[in-house]
Amino acid sequence: MIAGTSRARRTAGTALALVLPLTALAACGGGGGSTAKSAAGSGTGTITVWAHQGQASEATALQNAVKTFNSAQKKVKVKLTLIPDTDYTKTITATDAAKLPDVMEFDGPTMASFVYNQKLAAIDDYVSAKTLANATDAIKAEGEIDGKHYGLGMYDSGLGIYGNKKLLDAAGIKYPTGLSDDWTAAEFTAAVKKLAAKDSDGKSLDLQESNGYANEWGTYGFAPIVWSAGGSLLKDGKAEGALDTSAVASALKTFQGWKKYTDPNTDGNAFAKGRVALSWVGHWMYPAYSKALGKDLVVLPLPDFGDGPKTGQGSWAWGIGADTKNGKAAGAFLDSLLNDTNVTAMTTANGAPPGTKSVLAKNPLYKQGGPLQLFADQLAKPCGDSDITKSCVAVTRPVTAGYPTVTAKFSQALSDVYGGTDPKTALAKAARAIDQDFSDNDGYKLQ
Repeated sequence: MIAGTSRARRTAGTALALVLPLTALAACGGGGGSTAKSAAGSGTGTITVWAHQGQASEATALQNAVKTFNSAQKKVKVKLTLIPDTDYTKTITATDAAKLPDVMEFDGPTMASFVYNQKLAAIDDYVSAKTLANATDAIKAEGEIDGKHYGLGMYDSGLGIYGNKKLLDAAGIKYPTGLSDDWTAAEFTAAVKKLAAKDSDGKSLDLQESNGYANEWGTYGFAPIVWSAGGSLLKDGKAEGALDTSAVASALKTFQGWKKYTDPNTDGNAFAKGRVALSWVGHWMYPAYSKALGKDLVVLPLPDFGDGPKTGQGSWAWGIGADTKNGKAAGAFLDSLLNDTNVTAMTTANGAPPGTKSVLAKNPLYKQGGPLQLFADQLAKPCGDSDITKSCVAVTRPVTAGYPTVTAKFSQALSDVYGGTDPKTALAKAARAIDQDFSDNDGYKLQ
């Protein structure tokens, strides 16, 4: 997702001033294989662990998890290294596989690149069956390649529309109560226009414009429009015929039309200060919005462009280095890290949707009846990255080592469309560039 700010860990990171799940770096060269050199080892001794340094409360939760693990048994000792957010993905990319740690955290969309470059081992033989079974289906979808799991996350992410109930009611606008009665794109647009007509500056919508769109926020935040229109960023390894369809172009034309009603939000307070009634963003804004609006805050799904409402998902995850000599010990640590105590502590620290079934069911924000139940409901209907149907909701960004190209080309097209470029032209250009890169790299196939 977005590897960048101190808050980026909540979802997955690029350098945006918001907490997102994002990726940034290209697959560094021609790996092309997933031959792991990992060894089970004795299950004892010292193992090294790398993690990116998130906000202070997250770092504390992780450090406490390590201390507890080290003190609870004598067989394995964990040596934790925290690396600054801005350097983290670059550090893994630049480090030879033999010098990587036994266990490492990574931003979800970078996983396939690290597998392709032989830096991650499959974890199925090292973590317990209980740990795998307790991971939510959405988390498992992000961490799986060809039936093997290379990563599991402590938390997930999701998108929605935050609404100001007071302003919506004053404008006489009926709004969704959940996924079952979500707005169509036309209904959402009509609401935006009606709210704008009652606003002094004619602005009623926040799209986090100040972050820009030619970056991971563009892909994470607005690829759901593509999916909801029945398209895809990639289908069977190709963008042409999936990304550049007439339905996707029409949907992005609608997106383009929202610009005149959108507050640039340069101060980050367009929604919190009541300048707009609707904000298209993710779970990470709930604390600030809840504090600002209290009972006037409502949480709504993204609009349906014809193939059902969709959301992005995925965030930081944990895996095992391909060259580890102590996979058993690494797996034992991951079993501990992903237990209820540690997942609860981490998701309390960052407010993200828990990545395990047991914690998600009990979390006061996301449980049935909780204020963010919508996000849990969305994640309970995962699509994976390829089987995107009308009935599923949470879509995983393409699990491919070529993802950096996909996100770079799509987000640039999105930014161009928002700036006035014809959607059909922008999408066709992006699709051609993506397919050319995949052709040049033999489809980024694992061998």
